[in-house]
Amino acid sequence: MSENKTKPTAVRPQDFIAGVGNDRRRQDAEVLLALFGEVSGELPKMWGLSIIGFGDHHYVHSSGREGDTGVIGFSPRKANLVLYGLNSAPGSAALLEKLGKHKSGVVCVSVNKLADVDLAVLRRLAELGYEHMSNTTASFVPR
Repeated sequence: MSENKTKPTAVRPQDFIAGVGNDRRRQDAEVLLALFGEVSGELPKMWGLSIIGFGDHHYVHSSGREGDTGVIGFSPRKANLVLYGLNSAPGSAALLEKLGKHKSGVVCVSVNKLADVDLAVLRRLAELGYEHMSNTTASFVPR
């Protein structure tokens, strides 16, 4: 089995965010850095080249592949903001309906900009996701 590419790095998340070229995306990333830090009580760390994660979670896929990742996190990508760990907790589906303009994937939620979503709902999704992923078994079975 191949080695996971997404591992913690020594890059400071604040330095990574400072290098984001799009002003809106950089400002949104700063808001997410503070929000996810408050929700998790964890210091952020870079996972790979572009994901900022909070906490540590060990997972095992149904295929047997396993690894580590942040409990919740985000990536300020060129096209959108990708949010991790927010859509697997019980109750998250109902909250996602109230979030605002977004797209949901199996393991992530994408938004164009934070102005498109309700930040109170986003905070609650992060709280639920952090609590659920911190207390869940290490298994991961896609929905």
